[in-house]
This record gives sequence, structure tokens and C-alpha cells, in this order.
Amino acid sequence: MSERKTVYLSGPIMDEHEGAAREWRNVAARLLARHFLVLDPMRRNFKDREVDSANEIVEFDLQDVRDCDIVLVNYSKPSIGTSMEVFYAAHDLGRFVVSFAPFTFKDCSPWMVRFSTKILPSLEAACQYLITHFAQ
Repeated sequence: MSERKTVYLSGPIMDEHEGAAREWRNVAARLLARHFLVLDPMRRNFKDREVDSANEIVEFDLQDVRDCDIVLVNYSKPSIGTSMEVFYAAHDLGRFVVSFAPFTFKDCSPWMVRFSTKILPSLEAACQYLITHFAQ
């Protein structure tokens, strides 16, 4: 059996209400753990808006994107960091990007449509898509 693929969990962190950034990632990790290695940026304990950690936050997140095979994106609201990760993953690295959004396709940004390989209506649907198409 070949090695499991790695999934990076991209989505809003900064300015999220308490626990929201962690909650969906915990659900995704539970749904995907049997089939994939999961990279969760919340595993690091950096504080947003601190000058001495800003460059570290970005570089560690970019390293996770480089280390992954697939990016799973919570596209529930606009996020500069998420958008940058999606563009870098898809455009620069050619990664498969699966996004989930709680709104219809016509309400998605053209940029997210262009750089998401697939957009699905829920986290559960996105995880099932990954398991169906990429699990070993």
C-alpha cells in the first residue's frame, strides 16, 4: 500500500470568533484521519498581529502548503491569508484545491472559482470527495 496523501486545512483564522477556526478543523481531522495525514495550522501557538511572529506564521503556513498534496479550504468568508494560500497552492505548486462554501457557485469570487479545483457545499461533502478520489 502506498503512502497516505497529506491534506492541509486552509481557512480563516485571524478575526474569527472564539473557537470557529479550530472547530471545523477538528471535524475535518476526524473525518480524514483514517485516510490522510492532516496538516492543521492551528497546531502552532502563534498570536496574530504580533510583529515578531507575523513572518513565522506566514512561512510556516507556506511550508505546510508546500508539504501537502491537497488543500482543503473553508471558504465560508473572505480571508486574505486563505486566498494567498489557495493561489500559491494552485498557481505556483499545481496542488489540487478542494473548497467548501455555504453559498451558491454564483456568489463565489471568480478568483476562488478559478483556483479551486472543486467547490462543494459543505465540509462533509468536501471530505467525502477527498476520501472517494484520493484515499489509498
